Amino acid sequence: MILVSKYLIPKGYSGLTIYPFVFLKHRSSKTDDILINHERIHLRQQLEMLILPFYVLYVLEFFVRYIQYGSWYSAYINISFERESYSNESDLDYLDRRKNWAFTKYYQLP
Repeated sequence: MILVSKYLIPKGYSGLTIYPFVFLKHRSSKTDDILINHERIHLRQQLEMLILPFYVLYVLEFFVRYIQYGSWYSAYINISFERESYSNESDLDYLDRRKNWAFTKYYQLP
């Protein structure tokens, strides 16, 4: 389900996925196929990890990347879940052939 709420989305971001919802900052983003695909990839990641472990690992990896890069943005874009989503967001058929745990190939040691 896609919901629009400019107040829930942090500054600098367009969307946020908290299974089973996708929150968008702007109503017009509902027609942005690339953004929606990016968020759908996150939905799949969350589901295959049984939801709660996804968030725990996401936050842990963010902190490791923050220590590694010293930058909020660099930490964010280097999280394995984000690397997979950004790498494949333009491929609208990606989820049809995506293998389970595909984000692990995007993990890089600090």
